[in-house]
Order: sequence, then structure tokens, then C-alpha cells
Amino acid sequence: MPAVTPRAVFVIRETDYEQLIARHATRGQARFFLESRGERIEAVAERHERFQAVLAQARASVPGDWRQAVVRRGDLDRFLFAAEDVVVAVGQDGLVANVAKYLGSQPVIGVNPAPDLYDGVLARIAVDRLGRLLPASVHGAARIERRTMVQAVLDGGETLFALNEIFVGHRSHQSARYRIELGAQAEDHSSSGLIVASGTGATGWARSIAEATGLGLSLDPSEPGVGYWVREPFPSVATSARMRAGKLTDQPLRVTSRMNDGGVVFADGIEQDFLSFGWGRRVQLAPAARALHLVTD
Repeated sequence: MPAVTPRAVFVIRETDYEQLIARHATRGQARFFLESRGERIEAVAERHERFQAVLAQARASVPGDWRQAVVRRGDLDRFLFAAEDVVVAVGQDGLVANVAKYLGSQPVIGVNPAPDLYDGVLARIAVDRLGRLLPASVHGAARIERRTMVQAVLDGGETLFALNEIFVGHRSHQSARYRIELGAQAEDHSSSGLIVASGTGATGWARSIAEATGLGLSLDPSEPGVGYWVREPFPSVATSARMRAGKLTDQPLRVTSRMNDGGVVFADGIEQDFLSFGWGRRVQLAPAARALHLVTD
């Protein structure tokens, strides 16, 4: 056993029902809003109650001598995770990605509260298996899948981590101007921005770009490499479009902004949590030294 008592940290997000009540103040007003759109609040409330029941069952699975904490997704950037934590994300796959960037080597168990609604690619554990997996995760007896993450380091020292992808471009997703460098290759670009994605993220946004452009890359979620894709590069007398996709392993992708305003870098689709990327700023993108330690069994 570790010297410090383990802590199970449950990561959750507001349910649709909670968001409706927060927006409309009362259940009656929420009901009126939904009925005006042909929906019923009873269905939303049933999903909420089902989630609460799964969360209660999950918390009851924690060994009696462990500590517990619950943190909502919106509070993750203010929560202090400890080395002895076992993180339990109860919700959709995106919740695992949301918490991954705040962790070191803590094991993460994704619990799927509604297998009939959510795919469970990352949140794949049924709640009735949690009681066995929690102590197994501490004792090294659980199977761990080490998933590669992406890292962006700006010239000012700011750092972003992502489980899926990091976007570099204009906040409007329209024309972004920048210089891109990889080893001895370099080009000036005008495009809709670029993304650098892990093998986990390669099944999402990166996949849609790859399918649209025919520029697919073979990326395993656990391999020490990530891929980059440029969105809609526009060749002109001042810009090129040869560097459109590739794999990053031992060399980082370097990007220098040529945008007077509106340049941003953000991770995992959280556009409001961005780093400014104005004219002359530089960012290096590469596989991160840290990884998601996902408990699979």
C-alpha cells in the first residue's frame, strides 16, 4: 500500500437536466421550454436520475478506508490532483479527454453511465466493475493503456496538453497566416489553421480532415508519435501548400504566427480556453512527455 491513503476523484459534468434548471430557474419553466420544441422534461429528468444512480453506485464502490472527492468539469483547472489519486471519469468519452491534460501518471478509469447512449471508447468500464478496479489500480494489478498526448509550447513558456488534438490558427477558423517548419522543410501558409492530433484524436477531427483530403496517417493511440494536418491551405505567390500532413516523432513542428490579431492555440476543442498567438509568436508542437494512463481492465 502507498504511504498516503489513496483518494478516488470522481470527475463529472452537469447533466442536461441540471443545465436546463440553471438556465430556466424552475422545472415548470424548463418544461414549458422543452414542450414548445416537442420534447418532454420527463425524459431528460429520467436520464439525470439514471446518472445520479450510477454515480452513487460508483462512490459506494470505493474502499472504506479511502478518501473521496468530486470535481465538475468546469472546475478542473482549479482542482489540485495528488500523486495518490485514482481518477474516475463518469460520463462520455470527452470527459476523459477533459481531465487528461491536468494529470501526471495517475490512473484514469472511465465509467460509462449509459452504454445505450455513449460509445464508451475511453469511458468503457461498467460501474459494477469499479469496486475491483480501484484497488487493482493502486497495487499495479490493473491493465493500463498508455495513450500518447500532444504538447504545445509557446515562446513565452506557456504550455498546453491535449489527449485528442491541438489547433493553431485564427479564432474565426477562417484565413490564418503563419510559417510552418519541420526539420529542413519550411513554408509560408494561408489556411484555415492546422491541427496536431494523437492516435486517440485521429479518430475524430483529424479523421474528417484526412478523409476530405485523402491524407491519412497510420497512428496508434499508444505509439510515441502524433500527426499534423493543415486545413484548406491556399497556394499563392506568397504562400505554398506542399506541407499538408505528416507524422511527428523526434522533431517538433514549429509554427510562427503572421496574424496581427485573432491568432489562437487551443486544445481538445475547448475554444474559450485558448492561448493568444499574435504576430511573431512561435509555438512548438510534438508528442508530450506525459501520457494518459487509462485503466482498461
